[in-house]
Amino acid sequence: MENNLAEREIVNRVANSGLVTLDLEAYYHPGDRVLFDVKPMLYRELILKEKEFRQLLKEHDWSAYQGKNVAVTCTADAIVPTWAFMLVALHLEPYANMIVYGGLEELENRLFQEALSKIAAEDFRDGKVVIKGCSKYPVPAYAYVEIARKLRPVVASLMFGEACSTVPLYKRPKGA
Repeated sequence: MENNLAEREIVNRVANSGLVTLDLEAYYHPGDRVLFDVKPMLYRELILKEKEFRQLLKEHDWSAYQGKNVAVTCTADAIVPTWAFMLVALHLEPYANMIVYGGLEELENRLFQEALSKIAAEDFRDGKVVIKGCSKYPVPAYAYVEIARKLRPVVASLMFGEACSTVPLYKRPKGA
């Protein structure tokens, strides 16, 4: 019995399955994420006084945002005119890699949106694709939803997880 086991070839069924693994971690932008809150620039953290606001922006060290990804928001329960956020963005633009209005979640989603827009869905035509589930970098749910939406029209099947343990998500109907 032992001799028969030794003679049998070990077959790697995962390697022979034709599965293509797509690791969204590869699309994680490594730059710093920073929240720029206009709240401290408001009078009593409630009111925007234009002249003072413009002066604070003028005096701010914008070079500290060099290469960073910046989410611009106001965490105070205050009415801040749209032009104020636009002005902040104009000051950040020469320095920051990316600027978004909103919080850090919106920033992360936008970074992934930009990265995933560069993926050619056609490269996965008729493929059996596994979207890798584990990563050392935080990949937002947005990225998983977006890649599933993008690939469904072209793939033969779409799964989530690891090649050895997948959750089936989509399988093209036969004849389609």
